[in-house]
Amino acid sequence: MGPGRDAATADGKATLSAASADRAAADLGLTPEQIRADWDTARLAGLVEVHGDSARPGWRLRAWDRDDSAVLRGWVALFDAWSLALPEPEAHEPAAVAEAVSAMPQVLSFLQLSAGPVPVEQLLDLLQQRVTELRTERCEVSYGPGTEPPVEAAAAAPDAPPASLAPLLDWALEALASVGALTCGTGQATLTPLGSWAVWVKLEQICVAAQSPAGNIEQSAEDMLRGCAQLRPNAARAEYRAWLAARTVGSAVSELIDAARGEDALLRGLAFEALRVVGAPAEPDVRAVVDEPTLRPYALLWLAEHDGLDPEDAHEVLTREEATWLWVDTAAAVADHGEAPMLVRHLESAVQPTVPRLLDEVRAVGHPRTVQVLVALAAAHPDPALAKAVRRAAFQVHTGG
Repeated sequence: MGPGRDAATADGKATLSAASADRAAADLGLTPEQIRADWDTARLAGLVEVHGDSARPGWRLRAWDRDDSAVLRGWVALFDAWSLALPEPEAHEPAAVAEAVSAMPQVLSFLQLSAGPVPVEQLLDLLQQRVTELRTERCEVSYGPGTEPPVEAAAAAPDAPPASLAPLLDWALEALASVGALTCGTGQATLTPLGSWAVWVKLEQICVAAQSPAGNIEQSAEDMLRGCAQLRPNAARAEYRAWLAARTVGSAVSELIDAARGEDALLRGLAFEALRVVGAPAEPDVRAVVDEPTLRPYALLWLAEHDGLDPEDAHEVLTREEATWLWVDTAAAVADHGEAPMLVRHLESAVQPTVPRLLDEVRAVGHPRTVQVLVALAAAHPDPALAKAVRRAAFQVHTGG
């Protein structure tokens, strides 16, 4: 799609060129207008991702044939982008359009509760009420008893009737109809089954986000994971769900993987626990980091469980070296955030049958935290002979011996 090529867009907005549209229309037996409409729909649904001057398949398109949830998520993404489906009314200020868009969720909720056709006049009254509420909420100036607001404030007071919102409502209903969310009859609007389901999904996301047990919903992925470190597994999963509900899937997965790339091994493990809550939409991103040594064992375990392998058997997909690297990484998390008895018990999870064998393979695996882990283990272990052997191994790693 680079500018200057036959298949390019010249405006920098990922608009198909005439040559591209004509060629696709000929190949698919459609008109160029249908091709442009379908291209825009695919972009809004996340089937196609445009990056600068190039386009590539989105994760939903890659998962389309094997993951029904990808299809449903794609439709919700299209539903979320309804305001981009049609050009905004030219006769209205951008602020008025933004108010109408902000007020539409309440209108859609009313349509869902009605479970049938609703007169457009009734929707217009609801839209006007909601826009008035939004204007009232933005009024932050408090006037004391016996004082009058300035003339400018009085002129812009929220009690003043809003300008006619009928054209904006017509635009919103037409845009929602174009993405399949509702149908418009003679003076009435009705949610389609897909539209009703999408509204329910959005309401569910709001409810999940409101139930954030630890209040980390507005934090970055790293801070959220740190906040979940002391929670029990069920409470942590609830926090992950609330944090995820407040973000798009793509940005949330990217944030979690970036947090996993950090130096804190505890956050690495927690990040992949959160990715387990994400599920199938995270698969392409997880698969993309399999070749990164720091993330490889975690990614392989995630993919094995995602493919249906029992979590207790998932470690079988790791090589001996990968399992040893993961053991050291987990030990580093315990050493940094846990207690000495936990580090001693961590010895039992090693795949090596004896401590000398474990020490040999730990030294060979080359984890950057090997020395610190061995020193912490030697300090924590109650057996003097074993502690001495661990200290000797730490010294040898430190000196390169």
